[in-house]
Amino acid sequence: MRDDLAPDPLEARLATRIARLRAEQGFSLEALAERTGISRATLSRLERGEASPTAAMLGRLCAAYGRTLSWLMREVEDTAPPFIPAAAQPCWTDPETGFRRRTVSPPSPGLRGEMLEGTLPPGATIAYEDSPQPGLEHHLWLLEGALELTVEGVLHRLSAGDCLRYRLYGATRFHCPPGGAAARYVLALCQS
Repeated sequence: MRDDLAPDPLEARLATRIARLRAEQGFSLEALAERTGISRATLSRLERGEASPTAAMLGRLCAAYGRTLSWLMREVEDTAPPFIPAAAQPCWTDPETGFRRRTVSPPSPGLRGEMLEGTLPPGATIAYEDSPQPGLEHHLWLLEGALELTVEGVLHRLSAGDCLRYRLYGATRFHCPPGGAAARYVLALCQS
């Protein structure tokens, strides 16, 4: 949560949705902690909105619930119209790494694709242990900086302008090498 007096409405809705997902699945805090590797105490704090989840935590929660991070975020963001001006595109920042995620075009019923913009500061790393939806098609286009992207154990070094497309079944690791510019990319996700 933010340190100022007004809580972030998106984070408050995210905390509520995380708690509801656990209830809908019938998981106890202990069972969810075992599935995700996130401590029971931390899960409880996340559900009460007393702590902000990191990208890694959200990735583990999404894997436990079988949904992508984009679908989880769509559930807590305001419903988006077909045209979304840049100023209205929701942004979320990982409190641990500084990774910034902007929902450019959110998932929508009846449509199979979505796009997000990611900005990873120099020296930062985010890792996801598993794919929440095995076989999900990804297209990552690096706009600025450099990015080391490990997909299921295979390292890809991308420079500005490079594009990597893959189907994700396992772990991923995003790393922006230190000393350079932030890695800014567009990630398109395509449902089967």
